[in-house]
Amino acid sequence: MPSHWAEDWKAGYRRLQRDPVTLARVEALADRLVKRRAWPDTESVYRVLAAADRLTSAAMWLVVHMSYARQVDVGGSPLPAEAFKSDPEGHTGGSLNMVPAFVGYLAANVLSGVTRSWIMGQGHCAAAIESVNVLTGDVSAHQRGRYDRSEAGLSQLVSDFYGYAIQPDGRPAAPLGSHAGPTTAGAVSEGGYLGFAELQYVHMPLPGEGLVAFLSDGAFEEQRGSDWSPRWWRAEDCGLATPVMILNGRRIEERTEIDQEGGATWLERHLTLSGFDPMMIDGHDPAAFAWAILESEERLKRFTANPARAYPAPLPYVIAKTEKGFGFPGAGTNRAHNLPLAGNPRTDPVARTQFNNGAAALFVPKRELDAAIGVLKTHQLQQRPLESGHPAATRNPVAPHQPAPAWADAPASPMDAIDAWFVEFVAANPHLRPRVGNPDELRSNHMGRTLDRLRHRVNRPEPGVPEAIDGAVITALNEEAVSGAALGNKGGLNLIVSYEAFAVKMLGALRQEIVFARRQRETGAPPAWISIPLIATSHAWENSKNEQSHQDPTLGEALLGEMSDTARVLFPVDANSAVAALSEIYRGRGEIACLVTPKRVMPTLLDGASALELARRGWAHLAGTPAEADVHIVAIGAYQAVEALQARERLEARGRRACVSVLLEPGRLRAPRDDIEAAFTLADDALATAFPRQLPRVLVTHTRPAPMLGLLRRLDGGPDRLLALGYIGRGGTLDVFGMLFANRCTWAHVVEAAGRLLDTNPGDLLEPTELLAIHAKANPRTLQSSHG
Repeated sequence: MPSHWAEDWKAGYRRLQRDPVTLARVEALADRLVKRRAWPDTESVYRVLAAADRLTSAAMWLVVHMSYARQVDVGGSPLPAEAFKSDPEGHTGGSLNMVPAFVGYLAANVLSGVTRSWIMGQGHCAAAIESVNVLTGDVSAHQRGRYDRSEAGLSQLVSDFYGYAIQPDGRPAAPLGSHAGPTTAGAVSEGGYLGFAELQYVHMPLPGEGLVAFLSDGAFEEQRGSDWSPRWWRAEDCGLATPVMILNGRRIEERTEIDQEGGATWLERHLTLSGFDPMMIDGHDPAAFAWAILESEERLKRFTANPARAYPAPLPYVIAKTEKGFGFPGAGTNRAHNLPLAGNPRTDPVARTQFNNGAAALFVPKRELDAAIGVLKTHQLQQRPLESGHPAATRNPVAPHQPAPAWADAPASPMDAIDAWFVEFVAANPHLRPRVGNPDELRSNHMGRTLDRLRHRVNRPEPGVPEAIDGAVITALNEEAVSGAALGNKGGLNLIVSYEAFAVKMLGALRQEIVFARRQRETGAPPAWISIPLIATSHAWENSKNEQSHQDPTLGEALLGEMSDTARVLFPVDANSAVAALSEIYRGRGEIACLVTPKRVMPTLLDGASALELARRGWAHLAGTPAEADVHIVAIGAYQAVEALQARERLEARGRRACVSVLLEPGRLRAPRDDIEAAFTLADDALATAFPRQLPRVLVTHTRPAPMLGLLRRLDGGPDRLLALGYIGRGGTLDVFGMLFANRCTWAHVVEAAGRLLDTNPGDLLEPTELLAIHAKANPRTLQSSHG
């Protein structure tokens, strides 16, 4: 590298040219850093930026090889036809755009001596991160020894990318994917579901931390809640958050909505109206990104230092204007999203020439690159962690203190019980930042004490309303946005509360978290953040007064399709089991849990000790034992447990012995799909003892019966041994009994199903009027007054 760093940097490097605005901004930045004695002289600052140029160009060179080539030539010679892939693949354009952004982030860390967290919303640009990581040597444990700066290591990287290699156990063989993953050093999200990083980033950094969120203009169209970040940021309890949008103007097939509306100027106006402080930069230049990150934090620090500050804070927002695929042939076209060349270099001589010429324009000689990386590797000198070990990637809060529950001994609302315990739980852990995601109606969902203590976070509190500038309840009538508050706050304590039917809108956000956390477990590096519960209340059965839009058990069914050790789905049956279940979740790490919980007053079916045991193992026998029973009734859900017990009363009164069991966590009884899930589920011998296969069994479930039948296949002795009752898509404006009757889940329907399994005359178990009612020939209300 040259000795006159300022002159060298200002002249540009390869495809990287200087914008006059960037030149002025960087000059001011260098002077400021020297005046603050962060650096001895401006030449040292420019040396860092010149090194960033070389790393940027080399990483862009590597990105295009990852898409097209099977091998690299570290001497920079043109590649022959056989060196290219038969079937090239990659999100090349976006990855090329992300390289200067990510290198700019590294340069900002070097210049400030601070390792910030990062998150990338456009996870399909993983090649940018992987290329920079491999060149700097900051790779994950699974990549170490496989990928490095040698010709063999880089050739292995480009060959593995979209190589589709698979292990005997069915898992990917290469520690490299199409999107950011657990083997991507420093990644905290796959970024496959566009728009969710936008909702989480402002809630991620803790006080004293910084975070850079790389966002895309395409994902800008996904989630409205991203406009609300200034509503949530507070100097008192938030770290420094810097959103950086890569504004390249293109989606997959056409221009982005931003570009169609008027481009960067339109976006700047939109962001200003939303409370942001937008700043435009040259998206081609890593130095512009480094300046923007440091300038963004300067502005927030100035705001914080002002004793007269008022919210919303003018949250800086970086707009990095560029062309999709900048730096390589095909930039700015629709092709640039995946493969910018018009042909395959392996079979098309013209495309091969374009590739080799384009790569040559980016190539950095090995000695020059090694020197540049040496300049940027300041971690030991500055006593800071590698970027792969940034704070958000290494969350491991201390175990929260759990207050003793006040167990119910009379009918009680499970949600009231959760509310009372959660308030004490938060108070017992003041060192853990709380966030409650609330898509409205928290008090209606019986979390009034929580609301009164933590309060809605607003900019201007309304007198007489539980609102506060520093409130910890993030409220908006947007399920995805408020879930982002909890999912982003992995350094603290979190809770999401929603109507069951409308929580379905959170499913994409939840699944992205679940899949990433599960992949971390599979790689032997399980996440250590405190598990996050979502309470789905006002649920299908008790929201009977509203129409069928409010009567939907889909969320729990969908989450049960994921691996049950990471996506936990629980159905408390009373107040005590609700508190015990929530307490059990907060003992876990790296899990997303859905608690389908009633808010109405329900009978107390379990004492405290029994509730804790139920939460620990996931199932319990409520009445009777399988060994003494003629028929086994298995209930999933609180209303279902009540009907099951009433059915047992009738069966016992008519001479048929019945055992009633409840499944708090049905996933514990499923057939495990791998070793990790097997360690979570009930072993075959224990299952056979608790749920004898030969015993006739009626399953009555909160969910639709078909998904639960599939899940509980190990309990299924066949259609003459197991009948399932549950939600069958019927509802309307009804009461709870009406919902139960419409879906054939009353105690009488359970009795009738048991009689069929026992080959018993229905008239021996039910009165004539009851039989007429369940066969739709008499007033259904007959069943309300005659059970028992």
